[in-house]
Amino acid sequence: MERQTVAGRPALTVRGELDLSTAARLDEAADKELSNPGSELVVDLTPTTFLDSSGARTLLTVSRKAAAAGVSLYVLCPRTNKPVRLTVDLLDLGAYVPLVNSVAEIPAGIVRGDSGT
Repeated sequence: MERQTVAGRPALTVRGELDLSTAARLDEAADKELSNPGSELVVDLTPTTFLDSSGARTLLTVSRKAAAAGVSLYVLCPRTNKPVRLTVDLLDLGAYVPLVNSVAEIPAGIVRGDSGT
């Protein structure tokens, strides 16, 4: 899990696997981000190599928490990331989580100033 900035927005980049052993780290990092003032968050799955049902469930949880906090969430998962997209598409995760295929699909708007880490 890496804290960055994507398209001028705070982002959590998941490197490697998002599965039973790592999903809690995403949930904790998202909780921290959602507790800060701001209106947008990106979860970047571009460098993610594997997604299991635990990771998918965590994405659903993060999406629900973001909605409850009034935060616009964007889950960046390019179609070129075939191993992750297979799980996303099989579970029809896009029906429940705001998926975008590229940074260009994230709407332009006012975002909080953030230099990333």
